[in-house]
Amino acid sequence: MNQLKTVVIAFIAGLAGAYTFYKIQKPQAANPPEAVAATNFSTSANYHPVEATSAPPAENTDFSLAASKTIPSVVFINSISQSGVSYSYWDWMFGNNQPQTQVSSGSGVIFTTDGYIVTNNHVVESAEKIQVLYNKKSYDAELIGTDPSTDLAVLKIKETNLPAITLGSSKNLLVGEWVVAVGNPFSLSSTVTAGIVSAKGRRINIVDDRFPIESFIQTDAAINPGNSGGALVNKNGELVGINSAILSKTGSYTGYAFAVPVDIAKKVVDDLVKYGMPQKAIFGGNVDEYDFQNAKKYDLDVNIKEFKGVLLATVDKNGPAAQAGLLEGDVITQFNNRAINSESAFEEELSFRYPGDKITIAYIRNGKAGTANVTLVNKRGDTGIMKRKIVSDAVTGANLESVDYGVKVTKLRSGYFKQIGIPENYTITHINRQKVKDPQEIIDFFSKYKGRVLLYGFNSYKQEIPYSFILQ
Repeated sequence: MNQLKTVVIAFIAGLAGAYTFYKIQKPQAANPPEAVAATNFSTSANYHPVEATSAPPAENTDFSLAASKTIPSVVFINSISQSGVSYSYWDWMFGNNQPQTQVSSGSGVIFTTDGYIVTNNHVVESAEKIQVLYNKKSYDAELIGTDPSTDLAVLKIKETNLPAITLGSSKNLLVGEWVVAVGNPFSLSSTVTAGIVSAKGRRINIVDDRFPIESFIQTDAAINPGNSGGALVNKNGELVGINSAILSKTGSYTGYAFAVPVDIAKKVVDDLVKYGMPQKAIFGGNVDEYDFQNAKKYDLDVNIKEFKGVLLATVDKNGPAAQAGLLEGDVITQFNNRAINSESAFEEELSFRYPGDKITIAYIRNGKAGTANVTLVNKRGDTGIMKRKIVSDAVTGANLESVDYGVKVTKLRSGYFKQIGIPENYTITHINRQKVKDPQEIIDFFSKYKGRVLLYGFNSYKQEIPYSFILQ
């Protein structure tokens, strides 16, 4: 009987203890736990506990609005060309020169309602014919102009009331902000991918030009071959960049994609539409990153806390920078009162300027601050506007255009060049070993010369191809 009494008392005591524990714990479980630091607790007088606050709501990551606004403004581009095979002089001498049709694809962005389209220069630079596919229709596109220094090009199709994309601002774009890429990778039209801005002002040394402007937006939105020339937009569907490149060992997306900032693209497009060529402002010197290694290279003080600015690495003799009194080794800290701390930032500021613009450069030399007023010039060395000049010649049966390395041949008709077999976009650099730079030189030569001719140049794939023939 005593044993039974003991068991009953123990059972009742257990129930009472469980009930008491439940009553104590229930109010605490109704409230969320307080946020605390994981380490570095302190019980000193300087420790002040922070009242817990609710976390901000997660950002809405629905990109359907951006996609629906952007997709109608992105087109498919086919670049069609002949050749694509490397030829030697002997191939041409013995007739082993049968052309092969090459078709590459990319993307473009409708900039205006009346048919101006922006794409990458590398998408169309080898093209002899350009097709734009839009709204289940094919258009033959006119190449308005190119800017190899920013890897941009402008096309024109004969159409109206097109859905021009809404332009945003790359200057206001923040690292960590969501962006959406729209293009045609692997010939898959209207493909949408999303990511964040990984960095701004990236310089990756891919632009093949004498005066490259590289200040790319880096994003982890998936971009693949075919996306080139497509749109990079923010969550509101506003254009912030033109997708241009990826860094990859495989040729496909690996997490590093780059776009030309729309603020740079706006000026380039305006220049190409107005003048047929970019109005490049020349500073007359090259800058480099200002860091420990470069400071040591130029025998500058390396015992400083921070390396702020960019290093003026080279100065062109009699160029604008030299005339303004700037010297190699100067540390440029400001461009028109804007702090400059990287090579890409300097190039981006320069990309917005025109020949004839006057800029103020703040610099440090031998520990002393100074300023210089620089008047920017064009590639000819003056401050005038440069316009694309194309000459139509009946004798050669082609349009001839002066370019950086010679004279480019376009729009072939009946005449000498078609008979010889010169392809579209062939650039003539020499005739009978004499360098040529102006279309009139070629026109005069073919109008007067009789005898054997050795014509030397390169095709749209930058393959060097000579032609040997007799003019009678």
